[in-house]
Amino acid sequence: MKKALFLLIILDFLFSGLLSAQHYGGSKGSSYCSKRKIESVKKMSNLMISPDTPRHSFDVLNYTLNLDIFACYTSPFPKSFMASNLITFKVDSTLNRIKFNAVNSSLIIDSVSMAGVSFTHAADILTIILDRTYNPGETAGIMIYYKHKNVTDGAFYVGNGFVFTDCEPEGARRWFPCWDQPADKTTVDITAKVPLDVKLGSNGRLQDSTIVGPALYYHWISRDPVSTYLVVLTSKVNYQLDIVYWHKLSKPTDSVPMRFYYNAGEDPSAMEAIIGPMTDYYSNRFGEHPFEKNGFATLNSQFEWGGMENQTLTSLCTDCWEESLVAHEYAHQWFGDMITCATWADIFLNEGFATFVEAVWTEHQYGRAAYKNEIANNAQYYLNNNPGWAISEPSWATSTPGVNTLFNYAITYLKGSCVLHQLRYVLGDSLFFAGMKSYATDTVNFKFKSATIDDYRDKMAEASGQDLNWFFDEWIYQPNHPVYHNIYGVEQLDETSWRVNFTAIQNTSLSSLYFQMPIELKIHFQGGTDTLIRVFNSFNGQLFSFEFNKQPVMLTFDPNNEIVLKQGTTLVGMDEPPASGVETKLLRPAPNPFTRSTILSYQLAGKGHVNLSVYDIYGKMVRELVNTTQNAGAYQVPFEAGGLAPGIYQCRLVADGKAEVVKLMFQ
Repeated sequence: MKKALFLLIILDFLFSGLLSAQHYGGSKGSSYCSKRKIESVKKMSNLMISPDTPRHSFDVLNYTLNLDIFACYTSPFPKSFMASNLITFKVDSTLNRIKFNAVNSSLIIDSVSMAGVSFTHAADILTIILDRTYNPGETAGIMIYYKHKNVTDGAFYVGNGFVFTDCEPEGARRWFPCWDQPADKTTVDITAKVPLDVKLGSNGRLQDSTIVGPALYYHWISRDPVSTYLVVLTSKVNYQLDIVYWHKLSKPTDSVPMRFYYNAGEDPSAMEAIIGPMTDYYSNRFGEHPFEKNGFATLNSQFEWGGMENQTLTSLCTDCWEESLVAHEYAHQWFGDMITCATWADIFLNEGFATFVEAVWTEHQYGRAAYKNEIANNAQYYLNNNPGWAISEPSWATSTPGVNTLFNYAITYLKGSCVLHQLRYVLGDSLFFAGMKSYATDTVNFKFKSATIDDYRDKMAEASGQDLNWFFDEWIYQPNHPVYHNIYGVEQLDETSWRVNFTAIQNTSLSSLYFQMPIELKIHFQGGTDTLIRVFNSFNGQLFSFEFNKQPVMLTFDPNNEIVLKQGTTLVGMDEPPASGVETKLLRPAPNPFTRSTILSYQLAGKGHVNLSVYDIYGKMVRELVNTTQNAGAYQVPFEAGGLAPGIYQCRLVADGKAEVVKLMFQ
């Protein structure tokens, strides 16, 4: 009772201060309170950023937000409110002024106090003059009193009893002043005044909820650092709320509340039942669930998207209790929330990861074939809708692209998920998942911090013992994908031995870099047996030869479709072996080199379909000379090079279950 009375006094003082825009600085009690918070933040574990994260002149340690949103829940549902924000920060370089993001069209700054003595607010930047020059390592606090205007701003939503926020990528600055960059993770302390019939959720744990007259004060505290775009308010008049509990794997007696907010008429029971097994699986794969609570909340028609992974309280569209959506958004609690992209150039670490983990959950629930089908569908969508830019562009780190670029479905989500699948293929399951868990549980560099793509690359290289620069250079930092025009041929060496020649060819006109990869080749033999060979293809036109003591009849490139991000063709022979006697063979052209024309000669062992074509070095067919059925015998075909640029070409014969190639040099 004493605690409640003390809190009531504090709250009355707080909100009367908001309404009159008075400074806390004149009160010893408030000054003591602010100092206590500053000192308690000093005692927290060092909120370091990852090795490659860009540095800034200061590091925000805590936001203490007090919001009076009481009037927003009743008609005419205004979007205006009054608030204060105590920002505690550590100085990283000498400062006598500090700048925060605060959108002018949304926020009115009334006053500042404590370490702030005056301010200007222009061009969406709040510049605060400090009471002195602060040196690196010092900690200070600034109290900001402000109002949110009655405007629709795409971050603070009000309507028909709903009040919620949605901030990614840079919406937090529209409802509270902040340093609005994803790498600047900080604890948050939020108190909100609402009517008695409202349920309100936010980040972290519910510290308390106190009734004062006609108002209810919710007090949420996140002990774990959170990026500004992941700070959330979600509330509604007569919200439905179910709470289920997940028991930690490391200590089953400890339970974590999972809060499900939903609209009347919805049924989240299926997801309430699955959240425990999903948490178990993700915890085993990527490290134990990191937060003190978690939850999901369905919103109204103003929330036009499927979901938003706010830290410990995911937003979902109305009645969107689908397993795949929950699997995706919940994966973000590890990849996006616990470890956050350091800049928007690193969004792959959020969306590519969550989309991939969604497929991994499919594999866990429904088997390997279902996983492969999901990844293949992701790849096909990308291939059909590729806009032609890379997954990550360096300029995005300092100049945030438009949402249609940043959150492009084909690139950021689907290609990103396929790149992780291909990294899994390159490393193998054991090394890949060990690396993923090592990355997610690295408390020194990443856990509860931010990361760049290069940080992740280096961690996976360390965990696997392999240099992965080549992989990230081609799949992350350059656009598009390989287009293969591979060729192969089967050569009989003697009565009991054969050779298979395979040449890996890519059309490099679509990219500035050759996509090197380990490739798999399945050799099919007479009698129905086959063998799988894995080799590393490092350059264009690389020839691989394999000898066997049984007769090959066909070759399949990438038979399991592991390199899902590809297009093109590989010539595949027919099932029937060559006839005995005269060997089907493409003979040396004469003359070669040539200036205008040459004669292409070949012999056929038996009757069959013949294709004789000429290709440029990129694998593009420039002449089709023969495409018909022919009898056994010897043939000569003239090749006129008129209209072609001088250079190297390939003549390819496909006949009698064989594919053979000879090089042509047109001068």
